[in-house]
Amino acid sequence: MNSFVEEFRKFILRGNVVDLAVGVVIGAAFGKIVDSLVADLFMPVIGLLTGGFNISGQSVQLHGEAYLKWGAFLQTVINFVIIGFCMFLVVKGVNTLHRSFLKEEAAKTPDPTPTEKLLTEIRDLLKEKKE
Repeated sequence: MNSFVEEFRKFILRGNVVDLAVGVVIGAAFGKIVDSLVADLFMPVIGLLTGGFNISGQSVQLHGEAYLKWGAFLQTVINFVIIGFCMFLVVKGVNTLHRSFLKEEAAKTPDPTPTEKLLTEIRDLLKEKKE
């Protein structure tokens, strides 16, 4: 039993498991923010532009009490597209910051030592001789 607990502790404390858990929690919170953005900001403006048409409440009666709620589905698709666009902007921003950070790091790299310069010259000469 002790080895099982130890194995579980090692598993749960691995960096990628903790990172995944954090990502899921942040993703859920981000999804709620985007849902609110769509429902509380975008859709009222779209409703105003379309004369008060509420897409999420649209449905077609199939038979008796059975309804095809196409409006709710379309609203979910709109939410998905907006979430995807927001995630694209976040990733694009992070990539821009990352590139900027890499440029700063490249600028901080010291000049090559005399040994490195000599090795580079030897490498280049070997390449020329090979060709």
